[in-house]
Order: sequence, then C-alpha cells, then structure tokens
Amino acid sequence: MGCGASTPAVEVEAKANASGLRPKVQDLDPDSSEVLAQETFFTRSEVEALRELYGKLSNELHKDNLIHKDEFMWALFKANKDNLFAERVFELFDIKQNSVIEFGEFVRSLSVFHPKAPLPEKAKFAFRIYDIGGNGRIERVELKRFLVALMADNPDVDLDEQALDEIVDQTFNEMDLTKDGVINPEEWMALVHRNPDVISFMTLPVLTEVCQRYPTPTRPRTREQ
Repeated sequence: MGCGASTPAVEVEAKANASGLRPKVQDLDPDSSEVLAQETFFTRSEVEALRELYGKLSNELHKDNLIHKDEFMWALFKANKDNLFAERVFELFDIKQNSVIEFGEFVRSLSVFHPKAPLPEKAKFAFRIYDIGGNGRIERVELKRFLVALMADNPDVDLDEQALDEIVDQTFNEMDLTKDGVINPEEWMALVHRNPDVISFMTLPVLTEVCQRYPTPTRPRTREQ
C-alpha cells in the first residue's frame, strides 16, 4: 500500500458499511492496520510501513516476530548496555508486561511520539518515564537516578555527589509547587506548559517519513485488478 493521498477514511468507512462489504470494527483483529489507524495518530499506510519496520526489529536477534528488550534498545536507542531511559520506555511499551513488545503494543505506544500527538498526551507519557516506581509521582531519588544514568551515557559529563544533589534541589525548588517533596502530575504539566522543550524528546519527526523509509512490498496485480 502506498503513502500517497487517498479517499478520506470517513467516506470510505461509510460506503463500505453501507454496502455491507466491510466487517464492523469490533469484529476486526485488534492489531489490524484498520483498527490501529483508528486508535492512533498513524494513517493506515503508516501502520503498514510500521509493520515492515516491526518485522525487521523483531527478528534482529531472536527470530520470533516479537521485540525483546535487547532488540528494542539496540535498534531504537543504539544502546547495547544498561540504559535507564531505554529500559523505562521498553517497560511502558510492554503493555501486557510479558517482557516482549507485540506489534499492537509497538504501534499504540509509538503513537504518542508522532508529531500529531497532542502535548498533554506526550507530557503524560514522559511523566510515566520518570515515575520509575509507578506511584503517580516523581521523587528525588528517581530524578537523581536519571542524572546518574545521563552521566554514564556521556563521559564528558562528570559531576560529583554534591553537584548532583544541587541539581535535584534546584529542580524541585522550581517544580514542587506544593513543597511536599515530590512532583505530581499537575506540577509536571505546569512545567511542560511553561517550557514545552523539556519533553522535546517525545516528538520523533521521522515517524512522518516512515512510509518512505519502510515502504510496504508492492503486490503483483491480478487480472481481476
């Protein structure tokens, strides 16, 4: 399937349903391109292109059509060692929590990184990345873990314990509006609205080019076509 302009999805849906040629959405495979396109910010063509990408990633190391953590970290983050950020993203993509990412999970989770995804959704996902404990708040120890991980990934950044604590203190002085020692979702959202650049990593412009980068194979035309 190509990535060019096509008949609006709503019009096609209406005609198909009226003619009785298309099954209802609830009767379709939940991981079908049609359903995923309706549930995410990807077009159907982009979902098909992502299926091609997923096929490559999920068979890099384990050849089982499932993305394992090592495949995910290497392919998407070029990380072949422990990487806290990559591990957190993998854990959030792994919706079923079965240590692998299935195709539906891959597309649904990746959708929030699409340029068309709204800022509140991006902010919410970013908050969950930093909320390592999953208790709905970002604590000092969690922020410090990310700073330590940042230094490990950037040898040029060398901060001692005191400097790390000062950064954490400064961050919490700015963000912890209620002064209760944690950053809650409302305080995080307030920061994002003041400075959207803090979650610039949540937008991957390359996702708008996925059709060109991973074109779906062209099927041979039959006589009936």
